[in-house]
Amino acid sequence: MKFASPIRAPHILLPRRDVDMTCFSVIACDQFTSQREYWDDLKKKIGIKPSTFHMIFPEAYLTCVDSQCYIDSINTEICRYLDEGVLEDIGACFVLVERETPHTKRRLGLVISVDLEEYSYQKGAKTLIRATEATIMERIPPRLKIREHAPVEITHTLFLFDDPQKSIIEKLYAERDHLSCIYDFDLNQNGGHLRGYKITDTKPIIKAFDSLVAQSGNDLMFVVGDGNHSLATAKAHWERVKPTLAAGARANHPARFALVEAINLYDEGLAFEPIHRIVFGADADFVGGLKKALRGDVESTIYTKGGGEKTIMMPRNAPLAYRLAQDYIDAYLKAHPHASVDYIHDTNYLREVADHNPGAIAIEMPSLIKSDLFDYIARGDVLPRKTFSMGHAVEKRYYLECKRIR
Repeated sequence: MKFASPIRAPHILLPRRDVDMTCFSVIACDQFTSQREYWDDLKKKIGIKPSTFHMIFPEAYLTCVDSQCYIDSINTEICRYLDEGVLEDIGACFVLVERETPHTKRRLGLVISVDLEEYSYQKGAKTLIRATEATIMERIPPRLKIREHAPVEITHTLFLFDDPQKSIIEKLYAERDHLSCIYDFDLNQNGGHLRGYKITDTKPIIKAFDSLVAQSGNDLMFVVGDGNHSLATAKAHWERVKPTLAAGARANHPARFALVEAINLYDEGLAFEPIHRIVFGADADFVGGLKKALRGDVESTIYTKGGGEKTIMMPRNAPLAYRLAQDYIDAYLKAHPHASVDYIHDTNYLREVADHNPGAIAIEMPSLIKSDLFDYIARGDVLPRKTFSMGHAVEKRYYLECKRIR
């Protein structure tokens, strides 16, 4: 198979050396959506210090602030950071990322940029980069409002690649003493520790990724492990920008390339965690209908503050369990507009949210087997949305590296 590699070495922007990195780097905006106190506490800790907190729109705030004013303030802060030199261009490079968390000793990743022309979230797509889960089109426009006027992007998108021989990132990490360490700091809110190493000799790495695809024979280089909707938004933005450009300007326009972190599916620090459901405002008939819809042979649990734990049976096949549960929840919400759903990444947080919301029904979901993922996507399938999480909630990617898109 011959193809043009989608990987590029981005010009990465990082905070200048006098910036408090622990305050600058914050967790992905789509985490702790039902725990606004997490974000309120973070806001107090950061104050007016330079921070990606001021460059994102936490989803926990979507229903309690004036969205347009919040977006305007985001873009004002980004422009100020550029004008005042808070963000500095460290040149074209990759960044080897070493992440430690309370749950795992080490997870390795590589910050790169990829060509959005080689990405599709459509079911059945044969592009080199594909979505793992169904994309909810309604979730793109609010994100697009932020991106369309932003001069830079920051990423929480995590890619997965299929390298059972551990031939790329692990080898780079073994030679890290020969690389320049460009950051090394503790993350806030119990997020662990982060180190980054600058890599300027990027061509051999790109060639190694290309070789993985050639050896696999499935025409698939990356799947989106986290940040599906953020990448879909980047694609939508590029499709808007592209027609406004002369043909010659399209090849290297910065909006064409998205910043991501790539992680080996077989990284020892990477675990697939289930994404649980919690339904608010449901009537008494909800649980009975859910049990009928699932028709399974494996025990799981539902939990309410007043009723405690109850057993529910789910299919042994995890993708099927998620599809049946999500189809039922979607149909129920359509018929009961007063009800709503949220997605929680850890059982302890799931119980915590349920305990703070009397009547809420917490549904524990099963784990996906990660070794099955690439074959599933290579066949042209996509998983139901919110099927798996790459680690626990506090292990999600923290924003740090930035790249211009204008």
